[in-house]
Amino acid sequence: MRGPHNIIRLIRTGATLERTGAMNVVLDAFEAPPALRFVAKALGKPFQWLGYQGDPSMPPATRALTALGPAYIKFGQVLSTRPDVVGDELAVQLRVLQDKLPPFPVGQAKAEVEKELGQPIDTIFSVFSEPVAAASIAQVHKAELADGGDSVAVKVLRPGIEKAFKKDVDAFYFAARIVEIFAPGGRRLRPIEVIEHFDGVVQGELDLRLESSAAGEFAANTKDDTGFALPKIRWEYSARRVMTLEWADGVPMGENEAIDAAGHDRVDLSERVLKLFLLHALRDGYFHADMHQGNLKVAPNGDIIAYDFGIMGHIDEYTRRVYAEILFGFIRKDYKRVAEVHFEAGYVPADKDVDEFARALRAVGEPIFGMDASKISMGRLLSYLFEVTERFGMETRTELILLQRTMVVVEGVARSLNPNINIWQVASPIVTDYIQKSIGPKAIVTDLYKTARVLTRFGPRLPGLVEAALIAQSNPQPEKRRGFWRWIALAGLVGLLAGGGVALLIEALA
Repeated sequence: MRGPHNIIRLIRTGATLERTGAMNVVLDAFEAPPALRFVAKALGKPFQWLGYQGDPSMPPATRALTALGPAYIKFGQVLSTRPDVVGDELAVQLRVLQDKLPPFPVGQAKAEVEKELGQPIDTIFSVFSEPVAAASIAQVHKAELADGGDSVAVKVLRPGIEKAFKKDVDAFYFAARIVEIFAPGGRRLRPIEVIEHFDGVVQGELDLRLESSAAGEFAANTKDDTGFALPKIRWEYSARRVMTLEWADGVPMGENEAIDAAGHDRVDLSERVLKLFLLHALRDGYFHADMHQGNLKVAPNGDIIAYDFGIMGHIDEYTRRVYAEILFGFIRKDYKRVAEVHFEAGYVPADKDVDEFARALRAVGEPIFGMDASKISMGRLLSYLFEVTERFGMETRTELILLQRTMVVVEGVARSLNPNINIWQVASPIVTDYIQKSIGPKAIVTDLYKTARVLTRFGPRLPGLVEAALIAQSNPQPEKRRGFWRWIALAGLVGLLAGGGVALLIEALA
């Protein structure tokens, strides 16, 4: 059953790409080998009449994906975060993809809310508006709670969207396998991995409980951030297909005239939006990865309000420290140290030449730092850095590509507010402060404390583990006796950590 559906869907996809003129654009962006080009053309050219025409005013790639429907629109948006896969030119085109679609009737939305929340809608909301925004996966209604009159935004998934997405995602996996079979050279594009990444993003957006959870975690991390606010999630009125949160009153971030009329300082807003993003990425390792102007407002009191938490970025603490030190090295123009950090972290193979790598990094940094302050871009720096590291054998890391893409978007928001913003001048204090807190004696003491907390969990088990080790030592079998020495080594490691931790603590407090 799936096979025929996937084949039909792929033929229609190929036909639409041909009819809209996007086929060659896509194949060139992926640097498709001849065998893959032949298969793609065979699936599209003879069946052009089956393809969708789309909006002729759009660029070919966005025209084709928009015509093919919600799953393809969302796929294009995800690919816009992966210039390592589709190339910079197509990634830029895909960033303008808008997933605004005709809304579904308010009656259907009310029925979905009643089904999910298990009670008549009139007992929950005294007012429930027509859709105020409609996208590929869900639409939003403004409502008022019946038990207090508070204004809220109610996000409701489109009816049947899960089934529709599953069919298209199955076709995407099928297409990825065709690429691997008919074009072994195309495996460098990692087609299955790309579809798995997309599948994961979509599954997260198709369960609004996960978006609510993301909003809750983000709010907990940022509750003390001055000049930043998030609408509060109303968990009692949220479920898998419905998400309710406070209504955010404010001026849309993209409307400069309205911002000026409201008396807000655009220079301050431009610096604050950039600082907040860097703070969230470095301090928390958890950042809003879709911070375009459509997801930001300026509250009457001047706070920046963020909403729509379907795409969030996560970077582990170790990677944050590494990239903070890399950025810090670029800020100081210490290219040798930046190169050494890459080698120390294992990002670049040890058989490469560190001095040659440092020279390549200088070629990245110097042209950027030589620019006028208003044109310096951290997003461009990260993009060039990834190109160089890839040449030296570093594997692409999805979370860092997402960071770079979001950095570009945030810089765009900041420059739209203040075209003369000096990105490095604004970023330097945030990066420097993070370096001071995450690298040095205090950070080492904190790490040792965290390690000790993990080890203490095994305290109640230590007597039994020691007894097992002693029994293993008396056992004549060699493999059992080796277990004894492993425990002796572990005990030595614990003692070393404890002793070193005490010494560092004394030094730090002296």
